[in-house]
Amino acid sequence: MEEARVRMKTDEYIVEMKNITKRFPGVVANDDVSISIKKGEVFAILGENGAGKSTLMSMLFGMYEPDAGEIFVRGEKVKIDSPNEAVRLDIGMVHQHFKLVENYTVSESIVLGIEPIKHLLGVIPYVDIKSANKAVQELSQRYGLEIEPTKKIEDLQVYARQRVEILKMLYREAEILIFDEPTAVLTPQEIDYLLGIIEKLRESGKTIILITHKLEEIKRVADRCAILNRGKLVDVLDVETTSTAEMARLMVGRDVLMEVDKPKAQFGEEVLIVENLFVEDMNHFAVVKDVSFSVRRGEIFAIAGVSGNGQVEVADAISGMLPIKSGKVSLNGRDITDLPVKERTDAGISYIPEDRQSMGLILDLSLAENLVLKSYHDAPYSRGEILNKDAFLQHAKEMIEAYDIRSGGGATGMVRQMSGGNQQKAIVGREIELGSDLMIFVQPTRGLDIGAITGIRERMIEQRAAGKAILLISLELDEIMAMADTIGVMYSGEMQKITSADDITSEEVGEYMMGVKHA
Repeated sequence: MEEARVRMKTDEYIVEMKNITKRFPGVVANDDVSISIKKGEVFAILGENGAGKSTLMSMLFGMYEPDAGEIFVRGEKVKIDSPNEAVRLDIGMVHQHFKLVENYTVSESIVLGIEPIKHLLGVIPYVDIKSANKAVQELSQRYGLEIEPTKKIEDLQVYARQRVEILKMLYREAEILIFDEPTAVLTPQEIDYLLGIIEKLRESGKTIILITHKLEEIKRVADRCAILNRGKLVDVLDVETTSTAEMARLMVGRDVLMEVDKPKAQFGEEVLIVENLFVEDMNHFAVVKDVSFSVRRGEIFAIAGVSGNGQVEVADAISGMLPIKSGKVSLNGRDITDLPVKERTDAGISYIPEDRQSMGLILDLSLAENLVLKSYHDAPYSRGEILNKDAFLQHAKEMIEAYDIRSGGGATGMVRQMSGGNQQKAIVGREIELGSDLMIFVQPTRGLDIGAITGIRERMIEQRAAGKAILLISLELDEIMAMADTIGVMYSGEMQKITSADDITSEEVGEYMMGVKHA
């Protein structure tokens, strides 16, 4: 009788991970973690960047094996030693950084490894791409993941690539779907769409495991959440009855202020002046059209806009990442319009790019090396042609402490092996430490947990108080309203409105962003 009672309790759960421990050199990623996930629920794994969320789920998907502990799927103890074994158990995973072949079509990417095969003349095998396209089309329509099966991956935007990853899981008939930071690189509109998809998947009977640190998303779609802090399980909570403030406190290990204290601005002279800026894309299409504005010392000038309306191109043109078709950019009274990137950096520009992995870091270099990418040629990091690696390491240790950068390998660990949020902390720290007069922040808190977001925003306020000019570009309207002294709104490549943040509401900003309202 006792055995039957235990069996009934176990059968309630589709996934059980018991006493899981995983170590990497210098760090315990998961420390005796036990979670149980019910069939048909949305179960969130919540924690700071580097808390061990992705590592835990990577073991469920067979990318790592635990050093200790057991995994049960549908009540049966399993050994998941590869992603193929996970797929056999009907487990799928959408990774934070997508794993797609750039020159494949959508259908080719989705059916890769389980391609439908026909035989020419009954003998010669070939991939039946026509039936694959049809199957992908039907699957995408069934789940509201509309996408063109014949498009190449390299031609897709981020949100569309994510849809391909989801369809890969569904094509393989996965029943347990793991989403690793699925909204980290999406716009607010795309996030709303994805959360709707997750709700549809749950309604269709799927079990969803959502790895995230975004509290408002958990409140919207999750049933329960497990909170990790530095590899340890803190608690498993019912989402409906737990406040976001309590989740944040447990996640970070202390009370978290949801808003930063922003003293009244003290503006100085103009540092950046942009006049009649025009920028074209690679197809010679105008993406920035006659944009003019200035940023003063002690000012946070924020540019709001829906993704793809030219605001990122403005930042890239100022930093030298994109050529300027016409117009003028001045820094501290000096015309820098035609200067190369390094000379602009030396003139006093720090730049946190939108794409941290391809533009902000060299992934196969160590953390210490990445932290001096823009200063390695200066003392104490070099003497003539000789690099001082001891100075690299000392600087990295100080930065790890100052910016709470978590790297399993410490200063010598490869940046590729760090979590996305900790990669972002490294870039922000490096750029702030340059001490530039102009600091350009593009999506600086994307993919960060609440503690890290607060920390970076506090750093921005510190730089503002130190008389730096700050250009902030963010897709998060809440961030724009919380941080800006002056707001510029872009739509279709044009600056629609420039005004003091005190003189405009978030609703009005939203109307300008959508092109509904015009100055």
